[in-house]
Amino acid sequence: MGVIRVAGADAATFLQGQLTQDVLQASLHEARLAAFCNAKGRMQASFVVFKRSPEELLLVCSRDLLATTLKRLSMFVLRAKAQLSDATSEFSLIGLMGDAVAALGADGRQTWSKTEAGPASVVVLPTGAGVLRALWCAPAGTPPPAGPAITPQAWAWVSVRSGVAMLSQPIFEAFVPQMLNYESIGGVSFKKGCYPGQEVVARSQFRGTLKRRAYLAHSDAALSSGQEIFHSIDPGQPCGLVAAACAAPDGGCDAIISIQTSAATSGSLHAGSAGGATLSLLPLPYPLLEDI
Repeated sequence: MGVIRVAGADAATFLQGQLTQDVLQASLHEARLAAFCNAKGRMQASFVVFKRSPEELLLVCSRDLLATTLKRLSMFVLRAKAQLSDATSEFSLIGLMGDAVAALGADGRQTWSKTEAGPASVVVLPTGAGVLRALWCAPAGTPPPAGPAITPQAWAWVSVRSGVAMLSQPIFEAFVPQMLNYESIGGVSFKKGCYPGQEVVARSQFRGTLKRRAYLAHSDAALSSGQEIFHSIDPGQPCGLVAAACAAPDGGCDAIISIQTSAATSGSLHAGSAGGATLSLLPLPYPLLEDI
């Protein structure tokens, strides 16, 4: 992951007009999940956004999208008093799991809450496989939290099982936010003002035009982000994509997949081709909002 800093008197106001989430209403004690879309409502990046001060916000996103996202966001600054920069080298990002979350004073029950632990900000993330998760972000050089290290694979698997897919290069512009359930996990505000793609996102929600959703799935074979998913009833064309995937501790691979809702109710799902490895759907760890 990488960090984009937005600083200045108009920092929050500027982001309010660019992201799917209400940044202005966020306090210094909470974070937001947000997406940055093109004019057609397709996601170009997703972020964990929080304020270090009223005039400084950090956007944590996939590093493989950071440069492109920073360049495009900067195009819209115009006369706003906001300076955008790649601050990845200026901060340390550490994932916390289990007891390590409470050890720093964070309330694991309050998803998207933000707690200050010395110079660090601790953002509570959605749980995965019943395990508490949080993001520790501190100025570079800050001593890391005490406790045993977790493996990158353990973090990646629990993140997948949270059902929250962060955008990465293989799925750039592949989804509108609802195709990754962002409206159900706090990633979209339908009460804020306009932003790029807002009309498409709102139309998908209020006119019932959404035909794809995100699901958790398991396969005995390895899966990868951006891989196509096929359905047995219509094997000639893909019905969706893998949004995120990681090897499961008990074998096989768990993934977040975005597929046509009709493909989730009957027939069988296969990775890569109509004759590829079979996928079985798992329960989501959160409820979906009813389509309006």
